[in-house]
Amino acid sequence: MRRLVLLRHAKSDYPVGVADIDRPLSRRGEAQAPLAGSWVADNGGAPDHVVVSVAQRTRRTWSLVSLRLPGAPPAVFDPRVYEASVADLLDVLADIPESANTVLLIGHNPGLEDLALHLCTNPESEAAGRLREKFPTSAVAVLEFDGAWSDLDAAGAVLADFAVPRD
Repeated sequence: MRRLVLLRHAKSDYPVGVADIDRPLSRRGEAQAPLAGSWVADNGGAPDHVVVSVAQRTRRTWSLVSLRLPGAPPAVFDPRVYEASVADLLDVLADIPESANTVLLIGHNPGLEDLALHLCTNPESEAAGRLREKFPTSAVAVLEFDGAWSDLDAAGAVLADFAVPRD
């Protein structure tokens, strides 16, 4: 059984004159990210592979989340995750080493939400219902599947959990 943990970055700030990719976390985001890290540590399983968007807000989210994950592996900062579509994210996942069993992917909406709904084989579940309502900042979707990372699209995945740790 493999596990894909999708984490949307924590709440960002919107400083005037700062490019989208360079936006920092807001004060609220700085508080949210450690809570998300604790939730992942307690519920998502320890990741053995981490992929993070190159945006400043995702990088900072990871730096705060990683402090809550004992033995956190080094992250791969992948520019394909920034402004990614479902197809882009599936390409990223297809490149995951087959030795990885639990992958943490930190990125953005609408890509993460679209990916979770695209892969979900249990759309009538309570978790899927909550995910369809909104995939807010710091939200975490946990998907489980059997098979290779490169086959994930065709196989789909069970949405095992969806949480917003700040709530």
